[in-house]
Amino acid sequence: MKPQMRVLVLSTLAFTVLFAVWLMFGILGKPIGKDFHLDKSQIYWLGGTAVLMGALLRLPFGILTDRIGGRNVMVGLLLWTAIPCAMVSFCTTYTELLICAALFGIAGNSFSVGIAWNSAWFSKETQGTALGTFGAGNVGASVTKVFAPALILSLPATGLLNGLIPGGWRGIPVIYAILLVITAALVFFFSPKPERCPGQGRTTAAMLTPLREVRVWRFGLYYIVVFGAYVSFSLWLPMYYTDVYGITLAKAGFLTCLFIFPASLLRPLGGYLSDKFGARPVTLAVMIGMLLLCVPLSMNGPTFKLSIELFTALVVLVGVGMGVGKASVYRYIPDYFPKDVGAVGGLVGTLGALGGFVMMPLFGMIESSSGIRQSAFLVLGLLTLISLTWLLVVVKQLRSKETEALAAS
Repeated sequence: MKPQMRVLVLSTLAFTVLFAVWLMFGILGKPIGKDFHLDKSQIYWLGGTAVLMGALLRLPFGILTDRIGGRNVMVGLLLWTAIPCAMVSFCTTYTELLICAALFGIAGNSFSVGIAWNSAWFSKETQGTALGTFGAGNVGASVTKVFAPALILSLPATGLLNGLIPGGWRGIPVIYAILLVITAALVFFFSPKPERCPGQGRTTAAMLTPLREVRVWRFGLYYIVVFGAYVSFSLWLPMYYTDVYGITLAKAGFLTCLFIFPASLLRPLGGYLSDKFGARPVTLAVMIGMLLLCVPLSMNGPTFKLSIELFTALVVLVGVGMGVGKASVYRYIPDYFPKDVGAVGGLVGTLGALGGFVMMPLFGMIESSSGIRQSAFLVLGLLTLISLTWLLVVVKQLRSKETEALAAS
């Protein structure tokens, strides 16, 4: 296998496992809440704390990857995450759970590591497809949704291996910790060497210079819509399904996976389309489609209740838009900042993940204060409208400049 393909395969595998760990409270929150007698707000904060820690360090992780190489950073991240992940199984208080969430939440920074690592190994012509394929590791969010409910029920109360793997929900974090260590070994032994470090020898100030441009922050807003919302919806949808449609947690997890799959697995398609047609038209189409879908979803209340089948179909289409859009937004970065993918990608990823962190408690506050259960779609619709408006303004400005240039020539 070619070196760049080994990087792509191993980074995607690592990202998938780390992403599954990062969002595991999306499905474990229910049984944990039952055991610890937590209210809905406290459960939201468990998932939100992990999301926050997966956001704050994306910029330094991206810069570090450009400096010392993706293999080194990814192995360290996998081994670090395994420790607090396993500790979740032995928590006895809510405070301990919050501390572990903060510590294993660092797993979310794996995205900026993988983006910088793959960008160093793939040519500009194929970066969109490569980064989209890597980003499909978001499907890790579905691993917990699909397998955790069945594992929780199948694990005996006394656990396995003389209690080394606890029973019930407490067995899941230990199983994940084992997978993290195995993945670290695979990345360490099979990644190509020597490392490619495009940021080696450059000062931190030089690497941070592009972050002064408004364009970078605009990309960050787009990424909140297609990724931040994806993260929060992955955590929020199971509870919405069980509360509004009265289905079991296992079925809610399965239906949430129907959203997660396209929102993750269509990233390669988004990268391919962006390579072929450009990042801007693909992102524009995604924004328009998502805004239209948010209209009926925002109306899903007591007086206008969608059937569970129609609701799920619309949510899946939102996931399609997010999957394509996550790749198209990141495809902008190598075009405008080819030497600073780590730093710029890190900041864009930080803003996106921070958006996911803010949305979770925001959904809870709106629902608690107003009783509007479909608050998530109202928030998403508003953010999409703002992003689409800004994008259209930029397109209009670019066309005006092109017209002026033609007139002057």
